[in-house]
Amino acid sequence: MSNILEKFDLHGRTAVVTGGAGLLGRQFSLALAQAGANILVADLAQSAAESYALTLREQGLRAEGIGVDVTDPNSTHGMAQAAQEIFGSLDILVNSAALDPKFDPANAGAQGANAFESYSLDSWRQALDVNLTGMFLASQAAVQPMLAAGKGVIINICSTYGLAGPDQRLYERPDGSRSFKPAYYSVTKAGVLGFTRYLAAYYAGKNIRVNALTPGGVYNGHDEIFTAQYSSRTILGRMANIDEMSAAMLFLCSDASSYMTGSNLVVDGGWTAW
Repeated sequence: MSNILEKFDLHGRTAVVTGGAGLLGRQFSLALAQAGANILVADLAQSAAESYALTLREQGLRAEGIGVDVTDPNSTHGMAQAAQEIFGSLDILVNSAALDPKFDPANAGAQGANAFESYSLDSWRQALDVNLTGMFLASQAAVQPMLAAGKGVIINICSTYGLAGPDQRLYERPDGSRSFKPAYYSVTKAGVLGFTRYLAAYYAGKNIRVNALTPGGVYNGHDEIFTAQYSSRTILGRMANIDEMSAAMLFLCSDASSYMTGSNLVVDGGWTAW
């Protein structure tokens, strides 16, 4: 019988992480690299992707950065080709790239009201292009080398708001002003789960596993009011730390989850349990 820890070992495998320079994308890239994987950090912000890949290499990890526009099929196919040219394979795809209207200090002021009644059609279409079509195109590109190799893993990032409607009370301010989590976010994240189940069933018998990871809210310098409001909704009474999704990601990407496909792993501090 093998040591259970060996099932988490990713040496010899290559993982592509879209949105790899983002808040969670960086953590996913780090965790998979620490488990031995070669990492292609793929992000629309090419300089950020290359910079973070350099940070990983400075820690003795194997990583390269690349710019990718997940809404462009030429770009996603170029991403898949780069992984094979640089590292010799493409074994794991983490679909983390997404438009996510955040309310941390760096983004809250830019959100605007996001009221459903006046939400623009252009913004709606852009979100569908990135959050769903982008996942479709990245997966379509990555699955080709997986089919050729006879194995592969795809992980799609969902959200608690893909499981339940947003609690818009979180975005109310003491002065009476408010904004909203926009409609596209719940709709596209719910679509992620449908896409995950479709792919898992479609590749039955092909040794390609497809699962979703659903994170809860991750603390990123949010103000005290938002943090308290969000924390009161969770059973554990707090937001997630930035690295608390990493072990779940490693589990899903590794042989430790070898009997899982078409599933959704929820790591939300109990948000959706009551």
